[in-house]
Amino acid sequence: MNVLDKVLTLRPTSVVARLGTASRLPVLNPRDLLKALEGVPAALPCLPAPTRPMLPGMLAAARGEDAVLGLLCPHPLADRGAAERFMASVQQVAEADGHARPLFLQAGPVRVSKVGPETMAQLQEGLFRLVDAGFSLVSLDVTRLPVEVAVEVVPRLSGAVVERELALEVSLPAGAEGEELEGARALLEGLRKRGVGARFLRVPATILGEEEPEVQFLQSLVELTRQHGAGVSVGEAGRRSVRALPTYVAAGVRKVECVAPFERIALASYPEAVRTSLEEKAEKAGLTAGELLGVLGEQLAPLEARDAARLEALTFAEASEVLAGLGATRTGWKSMMFLAENRGD
Repeated sequence: MNVLDKVLTLRPTSVVARLGTASRLPVLNPRDLLKALEGVPAALPCLPAPTRPMLPGMLAAARGEDAVLGLLCPHPLADRGAAERFMASVQQVAEADGHARPLFLQAGPVRVSKVGPETMAQLQEGLFRLVDAGFSLVSLDVTRLPVEVAVEVVPRLSGAVVERELALEVSLPAGAEGEELEGARALLEGLRKRGVGARFLRVPATILGEEEPEVQFLQSLVELTRQHGAGVSVGEAGRRSVRALPTYVAAGVRKVECVAPFERIALASYPEAVRTSLEEKAEKAGLTAGELLGVLGEQLAPLEARDAARLEALTFAEASEVLAGLGATRTGWKSMMFLAENRGD
C-alpha cells in the first residue's frame, strides 16, 4: 500500500458511504489531522465556498501550498438538499482535479437559538442527516443560549456525531462581557460530565479583538481547552484583514474559519442588481449579504464564464494567502506521511 492508500483507510465510515468505495479523496476526521500536526506551528484552515466556482480555486491553492484544507458548508440545513449538494460539488470538483491532499468538511455552525420540543426534534433530525451526508466535523452555534442551557442541549443534539466518533465543535455560549473564560470552563466541564467531548471550542474573532488579538486572554482559552482535551477554533476571522492569522497560530489556536474575505469576493462577482437584491433580502432576514449568498448560492443564475474564471482566480489568491498566514503551507504531505505511519495508534 502506498501513502494515499494507507491514509484512505482512516476515512470515517460515513464519508466512505457518501463518496463511494471507488473514491480516492482523502476526507478525514480533523481529530486525526490534529494528531498529525501536533507540535507544528499551524492551525487548520477552514474556508467557505458560497458558490461552486470558488471550489477549484480553493483546492488548487491547497495543492499549490501542499496544505491541509477544511471546507465549510455554513448553512447546511437551509433546505433539505443543501448538505448533499455541497458534498456532491466538493467531490466532483476535487476528483476532477485529482486532489490528493487531506481535506475535512465542516457542517455549520448550525445555529441553536430555541430549545422547544419541536425545534429540538427538527435539529436532531437535521444533524443526523449531516452525519449521513459525510461531514467529518459538525459545528453547533449556541451563542444565544445561557451556558446552563447549552450544557443540557448539546448532548441531546450531538448523539449521532459522538456515536460515529466524528469531530464536534461547540461555540462559546452567551454570557456577560468579561466572563467568557468562566463560561468556557462551565461549558467544557458540563459537557465532560455528560460524556460529550468537544473537539473544538469556537470563539468569534470579534471577542478576541480581530486586528490586534488579546493574546493573554487567547492563551488562557487555549490552556483551558487543552485541559479538557479540546482546542480553540476562531470563527469569523478576517472581517477586516488577515494580518491577525499568525497571531492565532502563535497563541496555540488549532482551527480558524476565515469566511469574510471569500464572501466579499463572491458577492463582487455578481451583477450589481443581484448584489442589491441580496442586500435587501439579507437586511429583512437579519443576515449579512454574504451569509445570504451562502444560503442561496445554488439558486442564483450561474455566473458568466468570464466572471466565474475571475472568481476562481481571486479565490486561489485569497486562499493561498490565508493558508500561508495560518502556517498550513507544507502540512499536506507531512500529515499524510504521519498518518500512514501511525494509523494503528
